[in-house]
Amino acid sequence: MKNNRLLQIPPLPAVLLAIISVQAGAAIAKGLFPAIGPASTASLRIGLSAVILFIANRPNLRTLSKVQWKAVMLYGLVLGAMNLIFYMAIKRIPLALGVTLEFIGPLLLAVLNSKKVMDYLWVLLAAVGIALIAPWSEKGLDLTGVLLALLAGGLWATYIVLGGKISKVMKGGDAVSVGMIFATLLVVPFGIGSGGFGNLTPGLLLMGAALALLSSAIPFTLEMSALSQMPARTFSILMSLEPAVAALCGIVFLNEHLSLVEYLSVALVIIASAGATITSKRETL
Repeated sequence: MKNNRLLQIPPLPAVLLAIISVQAGAAIAKGLFPAIGPASTASLRIGLSAVILFIANRPNLRTLSKVQWKAVMLYGLVLGAMNLIFYMAIKRIPLALGVTLEFIGPLLLAVLNSKKVMDYLWVLLAAVGIALIAPWSEKGLDLTGVLLALLAGGLWATYIVLGGKISKVMKGGDAVSVGMIFATLLVVPFGIGSGGFGNLTPGLLLMGAALALLSSAIPFTLEMSALSQMPARTFSILMSLEPAVAALCGIVFLNEHLSLVEYLSVALVIIASAGATITSKRETL
């Protein structure tokens, strides 16, 4: 109860701070790539996040049923794969474009069960946005990076579906805390195999701790606080701002300046994502 009182932040600022925290964390992660690589960065972020969240939430593992273990294991493995693949994507393409492409997964999920013409128009709008930054465009983005970002988007959509299911059998804090353990078990072997841990220094480890806080512990707490005070649909609309914040963080932290066409692509996906959230049916996936 005390923790909740400490975070009496109004819902709108809480969501915006959560978005900024996640994207600033992604920028820090990309800054670590030259030293330890994306796999070791993902391992550091997820492993330290798992420790932080486990200590903060203290889930009782002995009380979990077989159904809960099965649900949280799958949830955690998808969470780990999503983060690892996304980091591999933004190593090859700008952060803002990686986030933009990743958003296609949740967007398609939002209109999957809809038969409204308007919802298909949102998908078309997003497709136009993607076409503007496709590898066959003049700038020629890295094809592997684009495909990895889209794959991360598909995993994000799967993560959303699994999150909805696991929320019916476990408390949110427990699910994320235990799920992060399985995410760690999946990702850490890739980090070890990449050899990046051999380059760790106290300074880089400190950056990893900041990354874990910014990418997981802080935004998760802020998002839970916001969701308890605002409708889920409003929350989803606000989350559509992530590509824009990613573009800003890319400029500030990474000096990644996009072309006018690429900014237009980001804008189209943001509009499509927000529009799909507004017009799609209120359904439990």
